Amino acid sequence: MEEEKKLEAPAVAEAEAKKAPEVAPEQRAQRPHGDRPRGDRPQGRRGDRPQRRPRGDEPKEYEEVVVEINRIAKTVKGGRRMRFSALVVVGNKKGKYGFGTGKAAEVPDAIKKALEAAKKNTYEIHVVKGDTLSHEVIGKFGACSVFLKPAPEGTGIIAGGPVRAILELAGVRNVTSKVYGSRAPINIIRAAHNGLSNLKSYKQVQALRAKAE
Repeated sequence: MEEEKKLEAPAVAEAEAKKAPEVAPEQRAQRPHGDRPRGDRPQGRRGDRPQRRPRGDEPKEYEEVVVEINRIAKTVKGGRRMRFSALVVVGNKKGKYGFGTGKAAEVPDAIKKALEAAKKNTYEIHVVKGDTLSHEVIGKFGACSVFLKPAPEGTGIIAGGPVRAILELAGVRNVTSKVYGSRAPINIIRAAHNGLSNLKSYKQVQALRAKAE
């Protein structure tokens, strides 16, 4: 009798398993993730993910050059307080340029402030054929004077660091220059700006001569 009961037990278990109701899809979703069979696991939807914008593809409005970074020490009650100042020149190489200064406790912050100031104060000049100036000019600021002279095509920019930076970003490619007096970079740039702002076009010179006559 005992042997017959042992043989009947697996047969009864198989019959009960067949009679068990199938699990509804709503009940499957309530199961923990580890208990789900592979076929029930949700697959990732790549189409729903937001597409990332490629970096560095947007063209810059201005190109910038850091001309000088200077360290400033201020003596206060607790000791020395160190700060930094930056001088930056910006331009689009199509006749538009600007310059500015900024001060901060860290170098990146000083450069950022100088860039914002330079973009707010922009100026335009007229570049003639051959990417040069229309005539000779001398710019002055304080004790500094900058002489600018047009040059034939292929000459390049014969100038020092600050003057070269402002001429390159303004779009002038052929010019010779000479700095007299103060050699402070900010004074040189302001003197060069004074010279560029005093440039006159052919029509302006004609109008001035007509008034003089």
